[in-house]
Amino acid sequence: MGLILRWKEKKQLSRKQKAQKSRKPANTSFRQQRLKAWQPILSPQSVLPLLILMACVFAPIGIGLVVSTISVQRLVVDYTECDALASAKYFETVPSEFVDYHFSSKVATKPEWMLLTDPEVGNQTCRIQFEIPNHIKKSTYVYYHLTNFNQNYREYVQSLDLNQLKGEALIGDDLDPNCDPLRTVNNKTIFPCGLIANSMFNDTFDTTFSGVNGTPDYLLSTKGIAWGTDRHRYGKTEYNASDIVPPPNWANQFPNGYTDDNIPDLQNWEEFKIWMRTAALPNFYKLAMKNETNGIGKGTYIVDIELNYPVRSFYGTKSFLLTTNSIIGVGNEALGVVYLIVSGIATLFAILFLIKVIFKPRPMHDHSYLNFDTSDTQFEENSIISIPLREVL
Repeated sequence: MGLILRWKEKKQLSRKQKAQKSRKPANTSFRQQRLKAWQPILSPQSVLPLLILMACVFAPIGIGLVVSTISVQRLVVDYTECDALASAKYFETVPSEFVDYHFSSKVATKPEWMLLTDPEVGNQTCRIQFEIPNHIKKSTYVYYHLTNFNQNYREYVQSLDLNQLKGEALIGDDLDPNCDPLRTVNNKTIFPCGLIANSMFNDTFDTTFSGVNGTPDYLLSTKGIAWGTDRHRYGKTEYNASDIVPPPNWANQFPNGYTDDNIPDLQNWEEFKIWMRTAALPNFYKLAMKNETNGIGKGTYIVDIELNYPVRSFYGTKSFLLTTNSIIGVGNEALGVVYLIVSGIATLFAILFLIKVIFKPRPMHDHSYLNFDTSDTQFEENSIISIPLREVL
């Protein structure tokens, strides 16, 4: 009986052991960390070709970017203080801290400005007179530049309704909650809803640069300034004018609200499309108009800018930018300089490593980098011999 009981106990124990899952990893190369791996030894000889390659690649790119940036001709006028500093009777020279320009020829007359006020409506217009010292054959672009305006806040970026922009007539709670607090006013839907549309830049640039002293006028256009990829995001709205109201900050543009004749056509309103594509940084440029058919000729021109957009509330500035473009867009000196800095650092270290290789070479079989400190622990000769060479290395 004793043998039978021991046999049963042994059988039950074996069953329990089988029921318990083993925690031992499978005997595979991956599980047992026996996969082949490349462990490069970084030495001056191995790093030197990489540094030379980096210098040879980055230097031409940096030089090309700098040269293309230098070829960009531009005029920048910060007109934030035009309503406070400009004269209402005659042209005055714009203070130098508000002007920046770069042309192929020397500018004889610095930009001037004056402030015009409509006595009936009270609208103010900043009139800027500037000189183009040489004929520019390239296409001409006009941008507005805003500073200290953060379009990258999450709640701001999400404050829109994509379906409403596509043309759907959504009412009340059907609108995206992200449009709050600009979804409805007095039981009427705000079109377009949200913070982005409400804060749209609305200073108006005259599309005609008026020539002075015999200089012919120069025409620009707002057509084709938006990205082609934005077309699918906007459609003709299905709203009735009686069901919607403009955003609060559009009151000057629509003083009597919407009618059947003035409902914005978002599908073809390219200035609106450009504004709705939010900027990643607080200082940004956005395209206002362009002329890709004819370059602007030498002479003196006048441009009128209707002042509607307040920037002092967020301690920002607004600027008028007339420029040509390069292969990387508007002039960007920083990008070319960064490439040249990387190329210079790679060249410097390549020279240092080359000097090291020439004057103090180290053969690859030199084991001087291996340090066996035997002062703390003494090993028996037999134990050292028993350790495989692979494990020592």
